[in-house]
Amino acid sequence: MAYGFGSGLVPKAPGTAGSALALLAFIPLLATPIIVQITIIVAGLVAGIVITGRVADELELKDPGAIVWDEFIGMWIVMLWLPSIWWLLPAFVLFRFFDILKPWPVSLADRQLSGGLGIMLDDVVAGLYGLASLQLCHYLWQMTTSI
Repeated sequence: MAYGFGSGLVPKAPGTAGSALALLAFIPLLATPIIVQITIIVAGLVAGIVITGRVADELELKDPGAIVWDEFIGMWIVMLWLPSIWWLLPAFVLFRFFDILKPWPVSLADRQLSGGLGIMLDDVVAGLYGLASLQLCHYLWQMTTSI
């Protein structure tokens, strides 16, 4: 699970590969009630804190690049309340943007926290930034197209 069902083992850009697989994995859940989606995300986050922390300890690395379960959770957060299937690509781009750029407090979580919580939390915050940005873009899109 920590390696994102193998997507974290790709030799180049494992975070991007993990995010792409996460997007595909979450598409069927878009048809479920939002409470189901949130429950899956929270359960994945809790399990991810434990599992990624153990894998990082075993590898003796703070945040190994092959661990991409954090990308799964961050990407799934961005996909909450997805306006339509047409917003999948913007959701992906926004999450990758915030995950790579790491604006504050993403960078703070990345630097200050350790273990599974540190691995997971920066991507949760990046996901929340992506979610807010996507919803704002959708709102602005609706405002400009309804005039």
